[in-house]
Amino acid sequence: MDLKQLTYFVTVVSEGTISAAARKLHMTQPPLSTQLRLLEDEAGCRLFERGPRSVRLTDAGKMMYERASTLLHMSTLLQEELREYRRGGRGTLRLGVVSSVSSTLFCRWFEEFHLLHPDIRFELFEADTYQLLERLRDGLIELAIVRTPFPTGDFLSFPLKKEALVAAGHSCYFPPQSQASPGCAAKAVSGDPPPETVSLADLSRMPLILYRRWEAVLTAAFHRENLPFEPFCKNDDARTTAFLSDAGIGVGILPESAIPLLRHKDTVWRPVEHEVFTSTICVIQNKNAGLSALARAFMEFLRTH
Repeated sequence: MDLKQLTYFVTVVSEGTISAAARKLHMTQPPLSTQLRLLEDEAGCRLFERGPRSVRLTDAGKMMYERASTLLHMSTLLQEELREYRRGGRGTLRLGVVSSVSSTLFCRWFEEFHLLHPDIRFELFEADTYQLLERLRDGLIELAIVRTPFPTGDFLSFPLKKEALVAAGHSCYFPPQSQASPGCAAKAVSGDPPPETVSLADLSRMPLILYRRWEAVLTAAFHRENLPFEPFCKNDDARTTAFLSDAGIGVGILPESAIPLLRHKDTVWRPVEHEVFTSTICVIQNKNAGLSALARAFMEFLRTH
């Protein structure tokens, strides 16, 4: 099989019918059908169930579609890199970054690196950790900035910053023992007393808003203390947790670096007094793939700043 056949196959899937795909590919239907049959013959199995109005992928076809889409995308990236090389440019660095870092710490890192290397271009992919791991495995990005916990088996991981998780919400959820920390003033002033903490027992009585990937770790921590753990809302983006907390809907569990996302004057935050409430930001790479000179430069920058 070749890239042209894979292009035909992916186009049929995306268009839904062979006739529609033929129109998009500017060819007639019979030669397209012939190419699909040849692809199935080479694969040794059926890729489509052909109906009167549409085609439907078999299980083998679904697997083929995933891999073919990745291969075609990688081919496009290679062509772009070669064009960049011919123009004499430094190239494009493709990075993945999780949402809880992209809108906070990453902005500063990006700005500083860009000032040092103004001729490097970037493609940034913002997604959850598991989507970024898949992109790393497939070679669609070279580096990803993620948070623990994540499965490290296929990856080399380098820690960048360890930070506490905090509970944030409207002040009504945190009866003042002395004074809570305003969300709008995220940076502690030298000489100020440390912010009050909140316990697991306190949190167990609150309507918690939770970034879903921390659910297993936090569930275990609450259960070890024989405390109920029934989050009011689960989601897949730390920014969503911050926005809902800032709206006064509940109490969000957030990394400390996300505190600047809290803007409402009545929003407060408190560190959680439990050892599992920490998260480490890491930069990771596929252990089975080498890094370009651009990626090595960015990796070195992150590890020294």
